[in-house]
Amino acid sequence: MRMRGTVKVDSRTKNLVKRIKPNEIAVIDHEDIDEVSARSLISARVKMVINASRSISGRYPNPGPLALVKAGIILIDNAGKDIMSLKDNQEITVQEGTIFLKDVKIGQGKVLEEDEIRHLMKESEKNYAVEVQKFIYNTLDYAEKEIDIIVKGIENPDLNTNFEGRHSLIVVRGHDYKEDLSAIRSYIEEVKPVLIGVDGGADALLEAGYKPDIICGDMDSVTDRALKCGAELVVHAYPDGRAPGLERVKNLGMECTVVRAPGTSEDVAMLLAYQKGTQLIVAVGTHSNVIDFLEKGRKGMASTFLVRTKIGSILVDAKGVNKLYKSSLRLKHVVGIVLAALIPLIVIFIVSPSSHQLARLLVLRIKLMLSIFS
Repeated sequence: MRMRGTVKVDSRTKNLVKRIKPNEIAVIDHEDIDEVSARSLISARVKMVINASRSISGRYPNPGPLALVKAGIILIDNAGKDIMSLKDNQEITVQEGTIFLKDVKIGQGKVLEEDEIRHLMKESEKNYAVEVQKFIYNTLDYAEKEIDIIVKGIENPDLNTNFEGRHSLIVVRGHDYKEDLSAIRSYIEEVKPVLIGVDGGADALLEAGYKPDIICGDMDSVTDRALKCGAELVVHAYPDGRAPGLERVKNLGMECTVVRAPGTSEDVAMLLAYQKGTQLIVAVGTHSNVIDFLEKGRKGMASTFLVRTKIGSILVDAKGVNKLYKSSLRLKHVVGIVLAALIPLIVIFIVSPSSHQLARLLVLRIKLMLSIFS
């Protein structure tokens, strides 16, 4: 296998997919490629992914590499940190896992095939129980430190958006978010909930044809277009007040509200909606299980567990709702529709005088034709 192409380079996959073009080569440094990142690379229509790190480290059976290869994308694994010195738009040649820049070898990786990926995933299942155990211990440890989320809640800033008596839809760019968002389209259009995009979830709403009312997060994976769409901006800061996303918002000349809180930005979005008096919270694409959090690189899910314990009575998780029921149009349905459409036509034909005249003319024409042929 020998392939030549133009590269885009970024240690953060979610940043790279914003600027990579179809049929380019993605150069990343992403240990344990998660499924969301893989799907974003597939959507970007890259022809090859070169990973400086191990695509499957063996900690847990992450599905990202398998998704890439099944989509026909070549995956070069563990090519070494030197490849990250490549610059955007440089042209490289890859031959059997060896990477060349102007005929100079700059990296050596391994082409991962589907069979080997499945083998690695099966092997990693042996370590999964250990990872889950560590994750649970960390969750319990963090829960003790973050218990104030339940007892006191978080800062409750003044917002222009009115939540009273309304539903809230919180969108995170997680697993199957596109399909689930599409599955509840009628709900959105009929109920008109407050639309909250968590970081890249704001872009997900825009792509689906909706303008978010609020964008909440550390602003690291949302586009400038979304930030400028007119939504209220809520920057999630650490409990000590550090807010990495604040500078970006200020550089865009946008106004924002800063909320200090532990946990994830989606936790903050849920608590804000809850504290503002929303009737119901519908969550799309959120992270709620161990695999989700291992893919995010988090050591525990204390804040998420605590938040869901607090707001559980009004929380509806729409994750996977697209798999509940898939309607199909059967022949009997088509026949029923046709017959239903014919009934008013038959009634009109029976009661209308003009239709009687038309029937007589048709009978006369038929008799005339029969007399000609007899």
